[in-house]
Amino acid sequence: MNVSSLNAAQVDFVHSIRVGWGDCDPAQIAYTGRLPAFALEAIDAWWEHHLGGDGWFQMELDRKTGTPFVHMSLDFRSPVTPRHRLKCHVWPTRLGNSSIEFRVDGRQNDVLCFEGRFVCVFVNPDGFQPKEPPDDMRRVVESQLKPA
Repeated sequence: MNVSSLNAAQVDFVHSIRVGWGDCDPAQIAYTGRLPAFALEAIDAWWEHHLGGDGWFQMELDRKTGTPFVHMSLDFRSPVTPRHRLKCHVWPTRLGNSSIEFRVDGRQNDVLCFEGRFVCVFVNPDGFQPKEPPDDMRRVVESQLKPA
């Protein structure tokens, strides 16, 4: 299945972002560097939603599970502006022994603005050594996996 063909009804989690005037450059579109930040905010919101309020902060400090990024890529399709809410569709596409891959598609007014691929590694924050995801996280991710 081509991920570009996925529609909003096929992706369960959508995080809405208000793009503000300060997010934009003189060309009146979002600064390029803001787009990865929007995607990371959406992934954090995905974790919060699926772990009962625990996002990256709680995962790292309370659950002793960090998830630093080892890869990020974005394909830009259409400019992001303050005119409409940015709807970030988020889902995990792969779960390994110590890694997870997310897909984030950013849309405004039903127009695909960017497609992103983000890979994290589960680590023990104290020693920064890779580890398997805790069982509850693994179950959540496995229940939400969709094709890339």
